[in-house]
Amino acid sequence: MSHPALAGRTAIVTGAARGIGQAIARRLAAEGASLLLADMDAAALAETAAALGAPHHVADLSAEAGAVGLVDAALGALGHVDILVNNAGGGVILPFLDHTPETLKRTIDGNLWTCIWCCRAVLPHMVSRRHGRIISLGGDSVRNGLWMHAAYNGAKGGVHGLTTGLAREFAGHGITVNVVAPCIVSTPQVDRALAGGSAWAQKMVDIVPVGRPATMDEVASAVAYLAADEASFITGQVISVNGGSTML
Repeated sequence: MSHPALAGRTAIVTGAARGIGQAIARRLAAEGASLLLADMDAAALAETAAALGAPHHVADLSAEAGAVGLVDAALGALGHVDILVNNAGGGVILPFLDHTPETLKRTIDGNLWTCIWCCRAVLPHMVSRRHGRIISLGGDSVRNGLWMHAAYNGAKGGVHGLTTGLAREFAGHGITVNVVAPCIVSTPQVDRALAGGSAWAQKMVDIVPVGRPATMDEVASAVAYLAADEASFITGQVISVNGGSTML
């Protein structure tokens, strides 16, 4: 029997209550990792955590205190942290001039600041252990300039840029930092939109040469690979899970 790729490893997964984050948590658990799950939705998070037998922590990670508290909770529950998956996010997708100051702030806070604060909170611990894997969820839309994604791309593009800087700065400490960047993904929300005949959702699918959205498990697979020891020579990369919607 093969040895699970993440046996003995520990992981924080943010935005883990549902959707892509939940799929990532399931995949890392199946690979043998011990998990600490985080989200702002207390009820949904508790349900997911119970299903996986994992501890959980409710926090607003767009604030520094929320990220620090999350890492402290993970150290208390798991003893150490090998892997951080920055999946918390979600944007307000609108034409740029239809955004308000509040929706712009919510998009940047939820996608970029959550990533910045969680990286900043966990890196000293990873440096002390000379090992770490940080995988953040980015966006293929940063590369292909999707309609109505300018503000979202501003946030996710910041995640991509943060990743390359951190990857170079911390490579000598045994820490890799990468991005998994999906195109449109078959989440329950997307599935409902497509089933309801949403022209906007169908437009997002039509630019994918493979002709369909990614599955959540396909995104989770890429995260699991980057978290494993066999990916130790991959850092500072944006790995697109996009069915060919952008190439090279």
